[in-house]
Amino acid sequence: MPAFSRFTPLISALPATVPFVGPEAIERNRGLIVKARIGANENGFGPAPSAIEAMCAAAGETWKYADPENFDLKQALAAHLGCKAENIAVGEGIDSLLGLIVRLVIDPGLPVVTSFGAYPTFNFHVAGHGGRLVTVPYVEDRENLDGLLEAVRRENAPLVYFANPDNPMGSWWDADSIVAFAEALPETCLMILDEAYCETGPANAMPAISALIGRPNVIRTRTFSKAYGMAGSRVGYAITTPGTAQAFDKIRNHFGMNRIGIAAALAALKDQAYLSDVIGRIKASRDRIAGIAAANGLKPLPSATNFVAIDCGRDGAYARSIVDGLMEHGVFIRMPGVAPLNRCIRVSVGPESDMALLEEALPKVLKGF
Repeated sequence: MPAFSRFTPLISALPATVPFVGPEAIERNRGLIVKARIGANENGFGPAPSAIEAMCAAAGETWKYADPENFDLKQALAAHLGCKAENIAVGEGIDSLLGLIVRLVIDPGLPVVTSFGAYPTFNFHVAGHGGRLVTVPYVEDRENLDGLLEAVRRENAPLVYFANPDNPMGSWWDADSIVAFAEALPETCLMILDEAYCETGPANAMPAISALIGRPNVIRTRTFSKAYGMAGSRVGYAITTPGTAQAFDKIRNHFGMNRIGIAAALAALKDQAYLSDVIGRIKASRDRIAGIAAANGLKPLPSATNFVAIDCGRDGAYARSIVDGLMEHGVFIRMPGVAPLNRCIRVSVGPESDMALLEEALPKVLKGF
């Protein structure tokens, strides 16, 4: 059947795309069963038991809307981070916050600077609001800060995005380099510093909250989806100046947050002992993935995230064949979408049962080549 005839010209011109094909779609389309779900950068170790208990306790009150001001969560985050509640905006995961930020800044045709091959959902939002992507290639598998800055200045761009630690390569910059980049930006350019993986990276990669909190043109985005193991709850937040944070209230979905997810996030913040334990397990799983890759003649790249990018040593077609071959064994992984990054595959951390399936399946797949 045809679509409605009076969509905007922008929407009519956009392809009907989904930034990520989920394992559920692969199961439906290929008639396969995912046995090891280690491809979506989820934390296979799951949330703290205390967070699960909080979800169960909150379930009976799910008939209520969540507090549209997110007061309790903002207060708890402020205490945890060492800033004020006014410095925080809450949203349905980083993905939702990215869409709001693009909407706040970008009119059709305006340039937006990002890295070529970086997080596709950000590009999805830019396209949806009519922005013009200006991309900068990675250098040695890291986002090129000098190149991003040069592109911002050349294009007079009002928005620049990069992630630290990085998705999809797992690389990172040190805190001093991040702060220097922010200080060098024109005040007219808003910087999104995506810190989804901040808990799993080295301490020297994270600028102190105080180092950037006074800059109205810097927004740091964080989430409970990764280290806290709550990807399905959709709880994210932004850290910035009070004035910039307040701008989100002009356009956000004030009833977008769910009570169960908020209850879990509050419990998770209190349970830093569990977070410390799970970060240790994430690091051990990264080492396990790296060992499996090396044992099969592949090159694991250093990672500060909850996944490991593995250089397969050839081109994207070869890496894709490994991804598809592993899925035939029930092992779901992903790969970066553009060359030269797509010479790699990307494996998320998970419990030992998942690692054992990967260890068993990978040599079988590689033997077919």
